[in-house]
Amino acid sequence: MSKNNYIWLIYISLAIACGILGYHFFMLEKWINVLLFSALVLILVILANSSFLSQITKAEKIIQSIIKKDFSLFPKEEGSELMSSSIQLYYQSKNEHLSLSSYKLLYESILDQIDTGLMILSETDNEWKVFYVNPTFLNILEIPKYNSWKLYAAKIPEFYKIIEETNYESWQEFLDISIRQNAKQSFSMRTKQVKNVQHSFFIITLESVQKIIEQKEKLAWNNLMKVISHELLNTLTPVNSLIQNLEYISNQETVNKEDQEEMKESLMIITSKSKQLLNFVDNYRQVAELPKPILKNVSLKTITESAVDFLKHEFEKNHIQVVLDLEEHFVSADVKMIERSIINLYLNAIFAVSEKEEKIIKTSIKSQNNRVILTLTDNGSGITDEIKNKIFLPFFTTRNGGSGIGLTLSKSIMEAHRGYLIYHAQEEGSSFEMWFLQ
Repeated sequence: MSKNNYIWLIYISLAIACGILGYHFFMLEKWINVLLFSALVLILVILANSSFLSQITKAEKIIQSIIKKDFSLFPKEEGSELMSSSIQLYYQSKNEHLSLSSYKLLYESILDQIDTGLMILSETDNEWKVFYVNPTFLNILEIPKYNSWKLYAAKIPEFYKIIEETNYESWQEFLDISIRQNAKQSFSMRTKQVKNVQHSFFIITLESVQKIIEQKEKLAWNNLMKVISHELLNTLTPVNSLIQNLEYISNQETVNKEDQEEMKESLMIITSKSKQLLNFVDNYRQVAELPKPILKNVSLKTITESAVDFLKHEFEKNHIQVVLDLEEHFVSADVKMIERSIINLYLNAIFAVSEKEEKIIKTSIKSQNNRVILTLTDNGSGITDEIKNKIFLPFFTTRNGGSGIGLTLSKSIMEAHRGYLIYHAQEEGSSFEMWFLQ
């Protein structure tokens, strides 16, 4: 037991002893002694109270530090049970606070580095406040950082109105936003509300569609160079070897019958490889030199029905059930180019369902937020995770005899129409969406 922490008990004990002695002198009617010991009792009680309050004050100071998250103190362990418990709680809270601060710093550093714009709102007293926003989000919308969500109403009115209209619920959409009264830009936006017993958060992610396209184009370009290099090496390496062999034979003084046959066979192989390379170049030109679309206001339903009619024999031959749910919508498009894109998607779907017993291809046309969406879904074998990022790569194919330019060409055609071609994996099969601006 520490004397410093329990000195008030000593004072109380002395006060009791003095009280007993004072009572003894009272009985003997020795009034001076009674007064003296009464005074000592009063002094000792005051000292005991002061000592006890001192311990209470120290404990209160530590508890207040915990409540206010002020961990600048360095209290030492003392013998008092109250103080020991308070100090133990203090250091436990301090360690937890430091851990949380470290994790927060780590998470914010990670979120600050990502290319996706991120804003997190928190609800307090029925008012949304900015809990976190990363630099990418601020740079995309060209806005300063505020703590109050309402202050963004004047800076980005269109965006603010869109968020308000979602009623702060989970949502996903492509949208066009004008920034600083400039031309509208397309963005992919996702929102999600997260709630627990104490807190409510609203998470907003924002990506520039143009930036996504640029990143995809850069990746596609790098992959295309790999494919072209691979194709050229596969073709030219054996041709170069055969040419060297022909050169060796031609330099001989006499060419026998066996050498002549070898020369004929080598020339046939060179001719075959040359045709293969020409076909490769021709396929590349179809993608690289895509003509500018001749735009007219046309019915997407009519174009789709024409593509279905063109492939009617293939559907019947392969016993494929074609399900159409086509709303009447008009788009600005080149009829021949869009029909070719749709036919390419149907040909891929026919191949995808070839191994299925029940073969179904569904097509729908819907309108959503000033966009017309043609969705083509099959119940085929689907696309594996290993190759889903390569399906739009020129000359990439999993089909024997396939050119590998069907999806690439369809995607290029949609981009030439200022639209998108998007792939979605399904539980069974695949789904492709063609997005048109109205």
